[in-house]
Amino acid sequence: MKRRHFLTLLPAALVAGCGFQLRRYDGIPFATLYLDAPAGGAVAQRLRSSLVANRHTRLVASAAEAEAVLHLGQEIRSKAILSLSGAGRVAEYRLGLTLRYSVSGRDGAVLAPEEVIELTRDMTYDDAQILAKGAEEDLLHRDMTDTAALRIVRRLQAIKPATGS
Repeated sequence: MKRRHFLTLLPAALVAGCGFQLRRYDGIPFATLYLDAPAGGAVAQRLRSSLVANRHTRLVASAAEAEAVLHLGQEIRSKAILSLSGAGRVAEYRLGLTLRYSVSGRDGAVLAPEEVIELTRDMTYDDAQILAKGAEEDLLHRDMTDTAALRIVRRLQAIKPATGS
């Protein structure tokens, strides 16, 4: 019985000893942020909900009130046939999401130059499972949206704001 407890606690002790920590949301180095995004974008909605939950950064209504401005471009979703079956039916699709973003300061100074996020997910397809494959496609798009928003938040966290003046 003691050996079982030892084997259970050994991995926990090893992980704790190596300095491992779960990924944390440390906050963004700006007190106020303005989100300049096209209306109806899924990534913009996801970013808004993430930033509202953050207690250190407040979203403001105009760029003039903000310490930094996050500029999001139009989200471009794509769906392309990846492969066909022997009968000429679609067997796989490749779903894509492309988004450009940049960050500037209140005075227009570039804090993070324009970057492009390009994400793809491959999905098998079967005509006999249309509803299930539609739900899977929605899930994959949601996953790409979450991934894009998380990348942008991490980039915001890495920005070193200018001090002074």
